[in-house]
Amino acid sequence: MSDLSAFPITSKWPAKDPSVLQLYSTPTPNGVKVSIMLEEIGLPYEPHFINIGENETWGPEYLSLNPNGKIPAIIDPDGPGGKPLGLFESGAILLYLAEKTGKLLPADPAKRYETIQWVFFQMAGLGPMFGQLGFFHKFAGKDYEDKRPRDRYAKESHRIIRVLETRFEGREWIMGDEYTIADISMLGWVRNLIGFYGAGELVEYDQLKNVPKWLERGLARPAVSRGLDIPKRPA
Repeated sequence: MSDLSAFPITSKWPAKDPSVLQLYSTPTPNGVKVSIMLEEIGLPYEPHFINIGENETWGPEYLSLNPNGKIPAIIDPDGPGGKPLGLFESGAILLYLAEKTGKLLPADPAKRYETIQWVFFQMAGLGPMFGQLGFFHKFAGKDYEDKRPRDRYAKESHRIIRVLETRFEGREWIMGDEYTIADISMLGWVRNLIGFYGAGELVEYDQLKNVPKWLERGLARPAVSRGLDIPKRPA
């Protein structure tokens, strides 16, 4: 059995089975990327709920694994060379799991880099813009009298979602017929934008035809449906 005692995070969230991958997360758009990925590839794992409402990501145990203090992070007891590996940042974790299992990342080098390009597009643009729009539209930012910040993020989110709309013209998935980590990286964000954040009107979502169909296809996948609720929130 693997020994994960070298990772201080396990003192607060001990592993019941140290031989399987440990997921430290919350079902946010960034968090569910990894739970969906794990459900898709069938790799055994153990989820640990991290309560961001109680600032658990800023405690010393969580920061010891993820110094950025964000969701999610993992420990793979069977990392490169059979040694345990800790990782943070959802995009890096998606790429690692795809390469580890040989799944959801094209083998062709050109298509592989094109897929990674779209993951980077999500990490650098789509996620941050949608997240900020959510803050200014749904959370504390909605009370700001000055609506210029909200409108700035709405305008950029409007542009970004139309980048996807154009990409999906004649395509079922971001890479065409092949469902990949690029799709996984974005499904939770687009779902939250129009659902949880309720910002569909601000980006004129109802004028799109391709993105809604892609989202519907993605949410219909059993692994996606399961992953959206992992780790389960406490009752």
